[in-house]
Parts: sequence; C-alpha cells; structure tokens
Amino acid sequence: MRILWRTASPALLRDVGLVCLADGIVAVSFGATCVGGGLAWWVPVALSVLVFAGGSQIAAVGVVLAGGSPVAAVLAGAVLNTRLVPYGFAVADVVGPAGPADTGGSAVAIVRRWLARMLGPHVITDESVAFTLRQDSPERRRSAFWACGVSLFVFWNVAVLLGVVLGSAMRNTNAFGLDATFPAVMLALALPTLTSRPTRIAAGTGAVIAVALTPVLPAGLPLLAALGGLATRWNGWRDRDGWHPRGPWGDRGRSGGGPAGPQPARDDGDAADPKELSAGGKR
Repeated sequence: MRILWRTASPALLRDVGLVCLADGIVAVSFGATCVGGGLAWWVPVALSVLVFAGGSQIAAVGVVLAGGSPVAAVLAGAVLNTRLVPYGFAVADVVGPAGPADTGGSAVAIVRRWLARMLGPHVITDESVAFTLRQDSPERRRSAFWACGVSLFVFWNVAVLLGVVLGSAMRNTNAFGLDATFPAVMLALALPTLTSRPTRIAAGTGAVIAVALTPVLPAGLPLLAALGGLATRWNGWRDRDGWHPRGPWGDRGRSGGGPAGPQPARDDGDAADPKELSAGGKR
C-alpha cells in the first residue's frame, strides 16, 4: 500500500481530496436525512459499509422514506448499480496486488491476493474508475484506483456517521432543506449523461411515465416503471442525416420530408446515378 501511495502524483491526491470533500457533503446530508426521516441510526451506516454506492443508497432510502416497500427499494438500488458491471471489466487489470505477490505461492501471498480481489470490487465507484482510466501506465492506474477507492470509502462512511449524529440532534431536518438532497443528487448524476438526442428522448419518456404513474402506484414503483423509456432507444436508427424514428414495420422516414419506406424500382432504361453508386447502393 505504501508503494501505491508513493506512485500517486500530488495532482492526483489533490483531485481525490476534492472529490472526497464533495462526496462527504452529500454523505452528511444522506445520514442526517435518513435519521430525520425516522430510520434507525444503523441503517445508513450499514448501507454505507456494506453497499457503498451513493446513488443506490440514496435511491433505496428515498423509496422507503416515500412509503415504498423494501422490495421496490432494493430493485431501485440494484438498477442503478448495474453500471458497475462494465466498470468492473474496465478496471479488472488493477483490482488486486501487483508485482511478485501475484505469482507468489506462499500463504501470505495467497491471502493478500484474495483480500485484494475481495476488497477491490467493493471500492469500484464512478470516481475511482474515472481516475483510473485517466492514467497511462499500469502503476499509475493501480495507484489511482486504490487511492481514490480507499479514500472515498473512509470519507463517505465517516461523513455518513457525522450526518447521523447531526440528524439526531436536529428536530426538523426539512427546515435545512435536506429533504431536497436526494432528488438534487439524482438529477446531478443524470444530467451529464444526456449528451445525445436519443438519450434525452429516453430520459424524457421515462420522466413522463414516472409522473403519470405516481398517483396510481405505490411509492418506488413509478421509478422502476420509468425504465420503459429505454424502449425509445431500441426503436431508433441512425444514418448520415441524423436520428429518425423507426416505424412499426421498419419503414424509415427521411428528414427532408420525402417519402418513407422503400422506393419504387427504376425502369431498365434509366441511367444509374453516380451518387447512388458512390453511396454503396445496388440497383
């Protein structure tokens, strides 16, 4: 571990510290809101130690505080955590010990390797993966991953515990605006991903579904039903003119207002258009 910290650059440690400070503020709000909402003090603490996924923790607790069932809360958190699967593949080369310990056959080396393999996936977060992928060498990738992952784990759990203490001392956490923390954090997580038109359409469709079903479904279920917005991404196609909706029978509309669907065959006497041939089309 000392080798990893020596390999980390001062700039990396500075950036990790800033991220820990920002996440710590969210963690304090999370702990205070949980206790202020009526949950036992050990619930946010146990979630932070065992789950350690800020977005999933916030989503699950938000469902419970809104009156949803524990099953809906678990499903909401699990859906958000699916993004960690590709993250694991992206940092698979740095999760675990480096150097001779990897190939050593001693009992100490084996225990060390298994501990690293067990703890490494637990500290995979958006931030630790982002810092890891920015590095250009295996040593720096490993240092960035462990420095960020371990620091965030410690800061997050300490901040959640501090939030629990503050929440227990407050009579009304809503007076401090902490009830708006969960929606604000989820919005902050979603906004950077809305970079393309199909994604924005899918997100907007999901939001409409959730709002429409909120009056008729128990708390937590509208959030899961909002996944139906993903269907709009499956019914689209992209060509050189941009994104267009695909009709139910596969017909493709043209952006210029031209006719949709397959065009009638040309007469045998018509000459081939060079532009069509250059575009790869067959007569």
